[in-house]
Amino acid sequence: MTTIKDVSKLAGVSVATISRLLNQSGYVSKEAEIAVMAAIKKLNYKPNNIARSLAGKKTAAVALMVPDILNPFFPEIARAAEDAAAAHGFTLVLCNTDNNPDKEKKYIETLINKQIDGIIISSYTVLPEQIIALQDRDIPIVAIDKSFSDYPILSVTAANRKGGEMAVDHLLSVGCRKIAHISGPTHVHPSRERTLAYEEVCRDLPWFMPSLIGYGNFSVAGGYQAMKDIYKLHPDVDGVFAGNDLMASGALKALIELGIRVPEQVKLIGFDGIRMDMVYPEITTISQQIYSIGKTAMDYLIRLINNEPIERKNYEFDVELLRKATT
Repeated sequence: MTTIKDVSKLAGVSVATISRLLNQSGYVSKEAEIAVMAAIKKLNYKPNNIARSLAGKKTAAVALMVPDILNPFFPEIARAAEDAAAAHGFTLVLCNTDNNPDKEKKYIETLINKQIDGIIISSYTVLPEQIIALQDRDIPIVAIDKSFSDYPILSVTAANRKGGEMAVDHLLSVGCRKIAHISGPTHVHPSRERTLAYEEVCRDLPWFMPSLIGYGNFSVAGGYQAMKDIYKLHPDVDGVFAGNDLMASGALKALIELGIRVPEQVKLIGFDGIRMDMVYPEITTISQQIYSIGKTAMDYLIRLINNEPIERKNYEFDVELLRKATT
């Protein structure tokens, strides 16, 4: 591999001169600049980003931390973040934490030790104090899928409460008279917002009772079991709002096994808008702008890295109803 010393020898200038030119950290004569750039081109020299980071320079690498890479929501976020990072000349490092706070902390410390330029974090467990502590160490941070209204933290989310209301209102508009809800984990911000929306719309209706809410842990298996449990208690339910599309697909499987016709007997709606071409009938959903969320989060992170002015607050993306076969 070509080294900076090889460039120095060919260009006839010192290593220090080349370093000043590449890092834009001091005066370099025009003649020296021309000689160095010609040598770099001839030798196909590429600066070693790791070595530069040890000298206090940037690595041109950013990280994306996600809680569950098997959830199709996060690969789409990752694709968008990677596209945006590449457009800015950055490499993306992907970290899957498995919803494990200890693994999350280890990743963060490793990334800091590797001189990572910034981190996008999606976490069900991270505390605002932890993010503030990282910011105090001059680590640019952007959170996705979770907001921190009382703290100066930059985050990008979807309109989860509004989307939950849209989901229930849609089921009511197509004639449902007893609607169940399958919630994700209660400690997860989007899940909690969607469940609160269901409760706000339904709690004053004559048929509402707490046992209409089941819990599916944002998984297909969880949605399947929650639907079976709900149907045992409420065989007259005619509408189901699942807190994400994975739980909705599990609920659909359970209803089919129970011999329930969808949408003739029970109408079903999910949330997220992930690609689920293999599921039939196609599930009505509240669609997030997933790609835009990932891209925007990365664009904002690059602005933080470059010390560009941007307010540290939550930026919320709108959602839309995608009506498909299950309603």
